[in-house]
Amino acid sequence: MIRQSLAEAGYVEGRNMAIDCRFAEGQYDRLPALAEELVRRQAAVIVALSSTPSLAAKGATASIPIVFSSTDDPVQLGLVASFSRPGGNATGVYFFLSELWAKQLSLLRELVPAAERIGLLVNPDNANAKAVMREVATAASAITIEVVQASDRHGIDAAFATLVRNKVDALLVASDPFLFSRRLQLTTLATRHAIPAIYTVREYVEVGGLITYGTSLTEVYRQVGLYTGRILKGAKPEDLPVVQATKFELVINAQTARALGVKISDSLLSLADEVIE
Repeated sequence: MIRQSLAEAGYVEGRNMAIDCRFAEGQYDRLPALAEELVRRQAAVIVALSSTPSLAAKGATASIPIVFSSTDDPVQLGLVASFSRPGGNATGVYFFLSELWAKQLSLLRELVPAAERIGLLVNPDNANAKAVMREVATAASAITIEVVQASDRHGIDAAFATLVRNKVDALLVASDPFLFSRRLQLTTLATRHAIPAIYTVREYVEVGGLITYGTSLTEVYRQVGLYTGRILKGAKPEDLPVVQATKFELVINAQTARALGVKISDSLLSLADEVIE
């Protein structure tokens, strides 16, 4: 979607633009070096997808324009001075995934009314992991939250072993690029162990997850591409207000619900933007 938006702005890879990608492959301690490498290559714009890579890019340069997508408040992170006047060299899209815990917990409770112990899976290497744990604990009210952590595929297996041993009733998976990259493993384990789980973006449901509630990544990446194109045409990040997501989608996988023995209420079905059969 980023490439498509750039093409609409007149920038086509291999014709008048080159895209030089860097991936940390879940090893977030590599991000500062990767960002510095792009700075040395004198990138015209650095696109950073998610909060931790955005912070690494911001730490590497104060002059090269940065277009970010952030699940966390970019003002609190220090990426921008304000939403309307970013200042500095960064702007982008804030898609609120870290603001939706109360709603996600509410949806889980509707799916599993008797749930008293809910697991929370976070990546401890993510810059916002501690904030997520605090926010979920606050939103949980009387529910017991069982926090498990994973930063590699073996850690995910161990986390599910802990969840099973501690007999959690349901699971909330935090927003994180590494966890997203392991979404097939996560959704497979959740189904295998009969743990109803809610995720942050629809791509989890598309590979067998039960339910997601959050912002559309397609729309986020479209906005990132649009801003990147505008900057390549001469706009300055400081003059481009941070885009704040306004549309959230609820997607349910009915086949997974049946496999888990979870009944989806008519009221929840009526709220769903899409039900995958």
